[in-house]
Amino acid sequence: MTDGFGIIVIGDEILNGRRLDRHFAALGERLRGRGFRVAWLRILPDDPDYLVAEFRRTMAEGIPVLCCGGIGATPDDHTRACAASAAGVALERHPGAAAEIEARFGADAYPHRIRMADLPRGSDLIPNPYNRIPGFSIKRHYFMPGFPDMAHPMAEWVLDTCFASGGQPERQCALRVHGVTESALMDLMEGLVERFPAVKLFSLPRLGERFEIELGFRGRGDLDAPLQAMIDGLEARGINYERLDG
Repeated sequence: MTDGFGIIVIGDEILNGRRLDRHFAALGERLRGRGFRVAWLRILPDDPDYLVAEFRRTMAEGIPVLCCGGIGATPDDHTRACAASAAGVALERHPGAAAEIEARFGADAYPHRIRMADLPRGSDLIPNPYNRIPGFSIKRHYFMPGFPDMAHPMAEWVLDTCFASGGQPERQCALRVHGVTESALMDLMEGLVERFPAVKLFSLPRLGERFEIELGFRGRGDLDAPLQAMIDGLEARGINYERLDG
C-alpha cells in the first residue's frame, strides 16, 4: 500500500528566488491529513535535459509523485514533453484535454492554448476546477500547474479519487532531554535503532542558554516500547527529561 509521496516543484523562479515555493507545505498538509507522508521533495529547473533525467529516475522508483509547474504553452514550459520522453512515449493531442480547452476558450484556444492538450500518450486527465485546463498523470506521476490556486484543489482530487483508501497515519512521541549533548547519548541512540528497526529515531538539538535535545520516535508501529526503552536508558544515566505531546 502506498504511504509515501514524492513532491516535485518545477521552476527557475523558485531556484533564483524570484518566487517562494508555496507547494511543499500545502501538499504536505493534504498528504498527512489523509494518512500519507512526504517521502522527498525536489525543486527542479526549467531545463529539459535535467527534467527528463529526473523524471526517468523518479518514475523508476514506483512511488506516486505530485508534480507542480511547467505544463503551460509558453516556450519555457517543458514538463509535458519531458514527461513523455521519460515515459518512453510520444507527445500527442489528448481528445479529452482538447475538448476541455475548446469549451473554455472557444476559437481563442487556437493556435496557442490548444498546445496544452498535447500530452504523453496514455495519459489520464486531472480535472482543473479553476479554468478547466486539465493536468495529466502517467506512471504514477500527477502533473499539475505551478499556480497554487489550481494545483492544490487538483492534488486533492488526485488523493481523494486515486488514493481514496488513505494511509495509516504516522505517529510521533518525543522527550525533551536537558543538559546533555548528542555525542553523550550516541551509544543509547544506536542501541535503540538496533532494537526497534520498525520505527525511526530522531534527534533535534536546540541551542540556547541550556543545551536541549528533542529525542523521539516516528512511525506507524508501536511507539510505546521504544519510548519506554529510551526513558529507561536516560533514567539509568540520571539524565533529566520531560515528555512532549506527539
